[in-house]
Amino acid sequence: MMRSLTLEGARLRRFASFLSGAGMMAASWLTIRHFFNANFPESIFRGAFCDISSFFNCDSSAYSPIAQVLGVPLGYFGFFTGALVVIGALFPSRAFERTNKSLALANALGVLGLFSYSVFVLKSLCLLCSGFYLFSLLSFALFWKYGHRDDHESRLRSFFGFSFKHAFVFGLILLAGAYGFQQYTAARKDAQLGGVATRVVKQYYGLAQVPAPSLISPFWTARATERFEDAPIWIVEYVDFRCPDCLFLYQQLKRLKQEYKGKINIAFQFFPLEAKCNTVVDKDLHPGACDLSFMAAADPAKFEKIHDEIFENFEKARTPEWRAALAKKYSVEGALNDPAVQDLVRRIVETGTEYEKTSDKYAHGIRSTPTLIINNRMIIGTLPYAHLKAIFESLLAEGGAPGEQKFIENWVDLKK
Repeated sequence: MMRSLTLEGARLRRFASFLSGAGMMAASWLTIRHFFNANFPESIFRGAFCDISSFFNCDSSAYSPIAQVLGVPLGYFGFFTGALVVIGALFPSRAFERTNKSLALANALGVLGLFSYSVFVLKSLCLLCSGFYLFSLLSFALFWKYGHRDDHESRLRSFFGFSFKHAFVFGLILLAGAYGFQQYTAARKDAQLGGVATRVVKQYYGLAQVPAPSLISPFWTARATERFEDAPIWIVEYVDFRCPDCLFLYQQLKRLKQEYKGKINIAFQFFPLEAKCNTVVDKDLHPGACDLSFMAAADPAKFEKIHDEIFENFEKARTPEWRAALAKKYSVEGALNDPAVQDLVRRIVETGTEYEKTSDKYAHGIRSTPTLIINNRMIIGTLPYAHLKAIFESLLAEGGAPGEQKFIENWVDLKK
């Protein structure tokens, strides 16, 4: 007796397959949207925001090396697979179902690989991606139990009975769509240095000025002048060593520090989101962030090397064993129990209370990471390279005038 998921007489199963494919499409569309919002925000106010905790964090996925393939967001391939499942449920045929069944196996294996990479390498899990994982596994389960299978076929072998004609046509359509996404990604990338950059600069100068903190950290990652505010571009960055968005900022600034060498000062203002050394905010998201701060603050001569090594080994820095090895490597084990070092870090952290609240939810202006003060204007959140470069160029040209707004959050449009 022939088994089938979508052919006539299987309306309830067809509907379940349709729902699984529609769910895959919806989740994939959200991940594609998040990918572009994170990497190519259209304004300084609008960017990615999906950071429930250090583990449930979509930004880690959006900024990861596997978020796109040659400019094509990974979510596109999931959307395409889901669309085939939906179409196969609406317009069923034996060849179509067998081909979708083969794709369901490949997709399930891909999902397991991506889930493992996310959990064990990125050490985080994107909730949007998780939605796709669940609908994909549901689709696979339906094809496993009900997918087309002739009497003489084993359940496993039936997954390899795809139609070459359908596979060839689907492959051509997939490549055509991928090429379109590749061109769209390139256009979005170019726009960051064009009209979007112009808009970002105007928005930046629409911010009222805020003062530098009363205590500027003595730990600088770029130095152009002895007096901090004498540089044409100066940045106070409130940062947590274990914050994924701070890693993204580190990567942007690493590139820009070389381009603007001799013109930029950057002070690293410790702000670990861990109660052990931060009482400014009611968050305890990143265990180990305080210890990393103590080690980095142990010796100004070693700070920049320790700072870079932590971010270059971001995933490893999550483990106590790696942190202990880092302390031993730079002979800063004593900093973990040094009252003077701990007091300095806490004093830097407490400068966050000096800024008036930027949200009704929080008591102070500095309450999340990263937060940047660039030449007396505050930006909460990350900015991509193109946006920072546009602001830097405008500062060097000494253009613009302050407006009325008090702060920026890159995921909130304050004009609404």
